[in-house]
Amino acid sequence: MKLSAEDILSKFANSSEHPVEVRRLSMMIFDEMNEKVFEMSNAERKMLEAAALLHDIGYYVDSKSHNKHSRDMVIKYGLSGFSEKETLMVASICRYHRGNLPDKNKHELYGGFEKKERKSVKRLGGILRLSDGLDRAHLSLIKKIKINYDEENNIVEIILTPNTPEFRPDITSAVRKRDLFEIGFKCQSVIKFAE
Repeated sequence: MKLSAEDILSKFANSSEHPVEVRRLSMMIFDEMNEKVFEMSNAERKMLEAAALLHDIGYYVDSKSHNKHSRDMVIKYGLSGFSEKETLMVASICRYHRGNLPDKNKHELYGGFEKKERKSVKRLGGILRLSDGLDRAHLSLIKKIKINYDEENNIVEIILTPNTPEFRPDITSAVRKRDLFEIGFKCQSVIKFAE
């Protein structure tokens, strides 16, 4: 019997605080990007939501290469409410929340997707990777995310509102992890705090 993302999370994760926060951040970025930059489907939103909850379940197996273990666990247990292809895409999105970027020639699972599906994995994986970087300290320090899009220069401005206005969290990890986001959406990005 296939389990829901929530069931898999509660079965294998020590804590759900970070995955739930990464889901919240991912949904804010998705909704903002969907509205202002590039329209995506409701199915893609659901896949991102599941991947955000499950991106770290691989720690159950081992912290080393936990992103690959997360991918394998999603494939092994399946996901209720998702087709087989969507489940594989969720697994792939989990895989790319850290580590190497997708490579259709080197990564068998990713290489097996059609071009449109690979594009989706890159975009959703990019959002997840960025969201994970924004909650690197596992302290839920971001209250709100707004996106401004400079279409002429193709620059996505990611504007963060911290929970505590006088304290700006360290976003170094998010800056480092925005590479897949930029590849997926074919843009440049700037991460900054709201004025």
